[in-house]
Amino acid sequence: MGNSEMMGRPVTKIELSDDEETTLQALIRRRKTGQGIAKRAQIVLLCAQGNSNKAVAAKLGVSQQMVCKWRRRFVERRLDGLHDEPRPGGPREISDAEVEAVVVRTLESKPRNATHWSSREMARVSGISTSSVQRIWRAFGLQPHRVETFKLSKDPLFIEKVRDIVGLYLSPPERAIVLSVDEKSQI
Repeated sequence: MGNSEMMGRPVTKIELSDDEETTLQALIRRRKTGQGIAKRAQIVLLCAQGNSNKAVAAKLGVSQQMVCKWRRRFVERRLDGLHDEPRPGGPREISDAEVEAVVVRTLESKPRNATHWSSREMARVSGISTSSVQRIWRAFGLQPHRVETFKLSKDPLFIEKVRDIVGLYLSPPERAIVLSVDEKSQI
């Protein structure tokens, strides 16, 4: 299993400096510390008190392998070892300025000959991929196809049509059924 304690070998004893102990205690107490970091700090503190990996795992409700991993990482890299290692994958290719430009353009402008931006059109204008535009919109909760405003029809007979429809609702003919179909909810 790779766990020295589980294979009968002695575990590495952790000796903490006063600063390290203070920092670990602070990580556990701080409300804004991520749960993962706080759990790792607890593991290291309990290991430093002389507890076995098995005892620490039982007390914290984690696996012995997890305790072994964070004990070893702390011994090798001290406090820096508690933080996650960089994730695989390439670096981010879209800058904050490009993200901001997409958000601003989405909110403050409209494309030519269209009522709202499509992800393809925004990608073409912005010079980034369609999937990147979709990720940006999702991250900022933008849905350009959903309009929150009320639109009036440009139909020249619009007023007469509204009067006819409202008249049917206010004064329907006897034995008449009035059906209403709304093609575009924002009109």
